[in-house]
Amino acid sequence: MTSRSGRLNSNGKVAVICAGVAAGMIGLAYASVPLYSLFCSVTGYGGTTQRVAAPSHEVLDRMVTVRFDSNVAPGLDWEFTPAVTSMKLHIGENALAIYRATNHSKVPVVGTATFNVTPEQAGGFFNKIQCFCFTEQRLEPGETVDMPVSFYVDPAIVNDVDGAFIRTITLSYTFYPVAKPSTSAALNPSAPVPAKPPPNG
Repeated sequence: MTSRSGRLNSNGKVAVICAGVAAGMIGLAYASVPLYSLFCSVTGYGGTTQRVAAPSHEVLDRMVTVRFDSNVAPGLDWEFTPAVTSMKLHIGENALAIYRATNHSKVPVVGTATFNVTPEQAGGFFNKIQCFCFTEQRLEPGETVDMPVSFYVDPAIVNDVDGAFIRTITLSYTFYPVAKPSTSAALNPSAPVPAKPPPNG
């Protein structure tokens, strides 16, 4: 017959093991976010674009249309729109798109944008040199800023089994409110350039 103390020791071991497994699962959950982001950025999975340090040095005759989409999550009183809704570019041509954001609230607000491209197969070939994505942006009440995106479509897309048939790519951004902004974002205005007022007349 198993003694009372033996049962207690056994139950204690089981509790310790369960706690260890739970802690490990929580740790894996937190680690999976940056690992998944890294995987997506390297492979283009899920329409994640690529980050590059320099412009393209090869421009093809073939054209591609890039469309620009913008969204604002609930709880963020901003207007967020692209300056132009689409561009027709040569594959490999370096281009600059501008998104404009306005804070319509009566208090300073910090937001951050996520992005993706469709079709998803284009993610691995959409190269961004400069982007405001994943950088906290602070806008004062009524402030409007222009946020640039410098990019090109990698010429390697024409040799890809799926990419060779892509003629239109949509770049989409969604801005979300930041509940606990970083110290730099909370104290300093955002880096984007203030929008210029339209000329008179």
